[in-house]
Amino acid sequence: MRPRVTLHMMSSIDGRINTVGWPVSADRDDAYEMLHRDLRSDAWLVGRVTMAEFALGEVRPMLADRIYPRQTWKAAAAGMAPYAVYLDRSGCLHLNRERVNGDALIAILTTNVSDDYIAELRRDGISYIFAGDTELDLHRALHILRTEFGIETILLEGGGTINGAFLRRDLIDEVSLLILPIADGKPGVPTTFDHNIAGARPLELISVTTLKGGLLHVRYQVLSADQDRGCRAVAPSAS
Repeated sequence: MRPRVTLHMMSSIDGRINTVGWPVSADRDDAYEMLHRDLRSDAWLVGRVTMAEFALGEVRPMLADRIYPRQTWKAAAAGMAPYAVYLDRSGCLHLNRERVNGDALIAILTTNVSDDYIAELRRDGISYIFAGDTELDLHRALHILRTEFGIETILLEGGGTINGAFLRRDLIDEVSLLILPIADGKPGVPTTFDHNIAGARPLELISVTTLKGGLLHVRYQVLSADQDRGCRAVAPSAS
């Protein structure tokens, strides 16, 4: 039992997702946030680097006065979706807040994090779960989010490595891709999937929608290796 996972990303036509050097576009940002809302998920999930952009103030370290059990802890802010979920294997992120964009935070940790870090999360009102000892077990993390927080749908909005790790483990059900009318071509920059996914993964087209500013919103169902690789024809729509 796990939530349904939709990968929601924005990229150039050649798959780059780092927007540095791209033309400033209000259409781009507005369209991405509109789609984020329209997909209506119980949570959105990112990695530590992305979530660090929402940190407030200076680092305020804590000294734990006890050993904390390595089990799920729910903060007072928890209890109602949507949630903002982030992966932090080593306990390195210092957010100093309990919500992001109004959404209660949940940290996915390994049991290897320090008691000092757990004390900091409790002080800041950030819920946390444990999924693995030294490396994150994504299957277990999703199971806990579903069974203990009631999260049934998640938007995965990570970097290429995280996205690829989810895909490799067959944990992505759908891809929602906002394609910008930009050709990037820079070598060595993040793309939608950067993790070794052990072979190409077949997708089935769901829809194509033309948006303001020449943007395309493309949706795919992710097929498993034993599913039909043929794609049904879907007529593009315009708005």
